[in-house]
Amino acid sequence: MESFALHSLSTSTSFSLSSSRFSLHHRSRPIMTNRSQLSLPLNPQSRSNPSPISPLISQVFSFPSKASKFNTSSRPHYSPLHASSSSSNSPSPPPLQGAKPIPFVISVCIGLIVRFLVPKPVEVTPEAWQLLSIFLSTIAGLVLSPLPVGAWAFLGLTTAVVTKTLTFGAAFSAFTNEVIWLIVISFFFARGFVKTGLGDRIATYFVKWMGKSTLGLSYGLTFSEVLIAPAMPSTTARAGGVFLPIIKSLSLSAGSEPGNPTAKRLGAYLVQNQFQSAGNSSALFLTAAAQNLLCIKLAEELGVIVSSPWVTWFKAASLPALVCLLVTPLVLYKLYPPEIKDTPEAPALAAKKLETMGPVTKNEWIMVSTMLLAVSLWIFGDSLGIASAVAAMIGLSILLVLGVLDWNDCLNEKSAWDTLAWFAILVGMAGQLTNLGIVTWMSDCVANSLRSFSLSWPASLAVLQAAYFLIHYLFASQTGHVGALYSAFLAMHRAAGVPGVLAALALGYNTNLFGAITHYSSGQAALVISTFLIYSKWGSLCLLSMLSSGEVLVLSGGNFWDCIDSHFSAFLLPGQKKTKEKVLHNL
Repeated sequence: MESFALHSLSTSTSFSLSSSRFSLHHRSRPIMTNRSQLSLPLNPQSRSNPSPISPLISQVFSFPSKASKFNTSSRPHYSPLHASSSSSNSPSPPPLQGAKPIPFVISVCIGLIVRFLVPKPVEVTPEAWQLLSIFLSTIAGLVLSPLPVGAWAFLGLTTAVVTKTLTFGAAFSAFTNEVIWLIVISFFFARGFVKTGLGDRIATYFVKWMGKSTLGLSYGLTFSEVLIAPAMPSTTARAGGVFLPIIKSLSLSAGSEPGNPTAKRLGAYLVQNQFQSAGNSSALFLTAAAQNLLCIKLAEELGVIVSSPWVTWFKAASLPALVCLLVTPLVLYKLYPPEIKDTPEAPALAAKKLETMGPVTKNEWIMVSTMLLAVSLWIFGDSLGIASAVAAMIGLSILLVLGVLDWNDCLNEKSAWDTLAWFAILVGMAGQLTNLGIVTWMSDCVANSLRSFSLSWPASLAVLQAAYFLIHYLFASQTGHVGALYSAFLAMHRAAGVPGVLAALALGYNTNLFGAITHYSSGQAALVISTFLIYSKWGSLCLLSMLSSGEVLVLSGGNFWDCIDSHFSAFLLPGQKKTKEKVLHNL
């Protein structure tokens, strides 16, 4: 899911300087410009462009120079000359075809070692052990990338079928998983937000209302992230399609450039704030991230039923997530302060941009209405007998019938179809490991080890949650991490005596938070690191993410749940209110 639109964002950025236009990607000669004249034009035709993200790069703000605030230099700026490759007489070597040899060999060897050299436990059947070896080889390939993710997952599935470890039907059983199809449809919803310009408009309104200072600007972007999140289930889509184009334009107009020491003036702070806040907003709503829905589905397969999942998820996450959303911009303001403190021109220029955009279009109103309907069905669907995936199908059907999206938009969403392929394979293998008893065997081994240390279930919860969080340093995908390890860790929690619902929700929240611990930990991270983030700050970002995760509030036990019950019971449907004891011990 996280790979949404990385290609289009990286290949289509262009800006204009003064009265002359030029492309940042194709400069063949030095160009002298006055940096104080930097402007980023609005393209009124961009909404008809089928690309989901690249049009928004040009729908951005342009700030007039003001030395007292932005301190933009009036010195000429020269574009560097690039050495021509034609001076070399030797032809360049042809690109490598097929799999990368070293990652391929390592990934295959891991599976072979487990299958033939590691002794099989007595409790495990030969079929289960063989599937485990194939699964571990597949996971190693996801980390080392000998082939694209979808291609490597397909090789793993083919191996399972050819070796008769799985039947054809069992191997492809997860392709009918409703949660996976809900994830696919969420890509199409994200495209609708970007294509109509609705997400850009919402964020621009918050800039207009709160953008007089850099801190206010960060809070405005954070609040718009929270507002958009429940109807746009992808942090990468929100970052690449809505927020990064706006942040880039604000920063460049202030003389804050990516890959440059001037990034500290404004851009680095805004991007880091969006990066950290997105994890908290995704943890706040069940439908704010695709991996959340998968967590609930995998928990159900292990017998952990979360009743009224949307409401229960929000109720449990609301206090820590909202506190962290309010604290994160301020903490970052101290840890990584921007050099520019005031942006008084931002509200006026946001208002000018909104005027240029014109009134809300028919397609935007349709998008708003459809997403309100979809979110309402996600919240009340259980009482109406409408599954989350069916609600998403209804919403997509409305967008197709009314022309907000066309089928080519769906076909061009390659990331959605790629996710369907590799994610269904990974989830299917994980499900078969559960059916064959591997997950139960692993969880019992871990639980026995924890009992040998005489750990109580709260201590076991802390240890297992920390392990689940830190293991993500080996992963480049949140959904991949969930598909590979969520079921196993949830089973370990239950074997250690941790209440099922508490363990399931805590793992789900952690899944959102560890997307910000490295520059490769999620698709959003890959987008962000290509803009303004500075590697020397990753350690403090990781620490911030862990401190602001709200785990202390979650693990505080009774007081936290009592607070939720007393402050948020009004949000619950009649008959659905749960006391602390019922929630913690609902297995």
